[in-house]
Amino acid sequence: MEISPIKKTDYDALRKLFLKERQSTFSWLDTSNYQLKDFDKEIHGEEVLVASIDNVVVGFISIWMPNNFIHHLYVDEKYHDKGIGTQLLKAVIEKTKFPITLKCLEDNTKAVAFYRRKGFIEKERGPSTNGDYILFKLSENMQ
Repeated sequence: MEISPIKKTDYDALRKLFLKERQSTFSWLDTSNYQLKDFDKEIHGEEVLVASIDNVVVGFISIWMPNNFIHHLYVDEKYHDKGIGTQLLKAVIEKTKFPITLKCLEDNTKAVAFYRRKGFIEKERGPSTNGDYILFKLSENMQ
């Protein structure tokens, strides 16, 4: 597996992956308005790292660098449980400063469990238009 900064040639595959994974992940929401172009809007201004295997895009992570805030982490469902999310997270940790934060919807139980296993701790909870969220934080001494 290779992790590299996003390239223009990655965009089509990433748009498809982002749409497909959001639709399947957020099964409790009405995702009928999700579109391929959402990817471009959602990552605007963010640092994006792409995971690929044999030149096939299998996941990505995006981070808002001014706040060390992970905005998105998605791995193609066919490649779940192969350590790709962990490797993307490690790559971001190497590029940022601590603490690193992210928000995760409570109903996204698989992601909540993943972040807890990786050492993120819950800092607060709150409401959002898509359901309640958990604000997670990773400090250097937690890894």
